Amino acid sequence: MKMYLIGELAKRCNVTNDTLRFYEKNGLLIPSGRSNSGYRLYNDDNLAQIRFILKAKQLGLTLDEIQELLDIRLEATKHSCAEVKAITQTKLNTIDKKIEQLTEIRTALKRINDACCGHVDEDASHCSILSALTELEEKKA
Repeated sequence: MKMYLIGELAKRCNVTNDTLRFYEKNGLLIPSGRSNSGYRLYNDDNLAQIRFILKAKQLGLTLDEIQELLDIRLEATKHSCAEVKAITQTKLNTIDKKIEQLTEIRTALKRINDACCGHVDEDASHCSILSALTELEEKKA
């Protein structure tokens, strides 16, 4: 089996050595062994694991969620597909809530932005955006 030093593995995965050390420190990556001189050694399974982690990160999964999926993947026969789906469903629910919140923020920001005349020649003392933000702050108090 092909063995890689950390720099070789990092290059194959298009990440930095520090990224791999971070994953190792957080328990997401365990070197396959050590060389006679003490260097970490990684194999093709580690390569596949890093690619799995990177793909999961692209989907917005947290390190804890990724660790949970890696644990399931390691002992897949002891877990159900429903367990994996529950993790992604929870993430989807979280994302849906964030999208809803961001949509509300966008709507409010667009409303005060559209209400502003934006004249270059006028000073900002009568700016409707500043007024709207001041009103919002006064309502909170």
